[in-house]
Amino acid sequence: MIMTILVTGGTGTLGNHVVPLLRAAGRDLRVLSRSPRAAVDGIEFVTGDLLRGEGIEAAVAGADTILHLAGGPKGDDVATRNLVRAAAGVRHIVYIGVIAAEELPLGYFRAKTDAERAIIDSGLPHTILRAAQFHDLALKTVRAMGKLPVVPAPGGLRWQPVDSRDVAARLADLTLAAPAGRVPDLAGPEVLALSDMIRDYLRAAGKRRPLLSVRIPGKVGRAYRAGANLNLDTANRGKRTWAEFLEEQFAG
Repeated sequence: MIMTILVTGGTGTLGNHVVPLLRAAGRDLRVLSRSPRAAVDGIEFVTGDLLRGEGIEAAVAGADTILHLAGGPKGDDVATRNLVRAAAGVRHIVYIGVIAAEELPLGYFRAKTDAERAIIDSGLPHTILRAAQFHDLALKTVRAMGKLPVVPAPGGLRWQPVDSRDVAARLADLTLAAPAGRVPDLAGPEVLALSDMIRDYLRAAGKRRPLLSVRIPGKVGRAYRAGANLNLDTANRGKRTWAEFLEEQFAG
């Protein structure tokens, strides 16, 4: 008997990569969306809102596994608590977290940590994968910075960006496997200074901008300079580099 997988955030960047992989594995999917959508081959869309707690019971009903990808600038903890309350009896819930979330004194990371705790405390069989910043997010960040006449370059800030397709492939495997608890983090293949990533973007985009070194103040700055957002020990590394990602984005 083929069981249904409920995917939250299935229409986002990561979801758009994971959903085809799960369909290729022969699984029927149900995607939770805030807007109505017509069903496509093997994929049913259900309308609901995790933050408001609307439509979740109907979305979860009959699902064997939940792949929880939905997230935003704030409220991930609230959304996840609403989800797990409706998920009694689900065989497996898979969650995508952020590397070293508890080390960074920012609201977004605290919410991600609290979301993990909600899943663990629920008692549901689960798998939690933490990943580094996606290349897509890094590009959005440096593109916005590159619009300024003088680009601020935060000194000492390093990222270990990972390609969302590499994360999707790992998540698909984990979703189809048995619950494994907290699994090893997934980071990108290289650690890069944000200033170098900005220069790479400007070069790929054919732009010229002066860079101005700035210092991130306070606890946040100290955490980043200490590399709290990195996981240098992880043996799990994505394959696609930042340079390869940029080359794809600006091909032609």
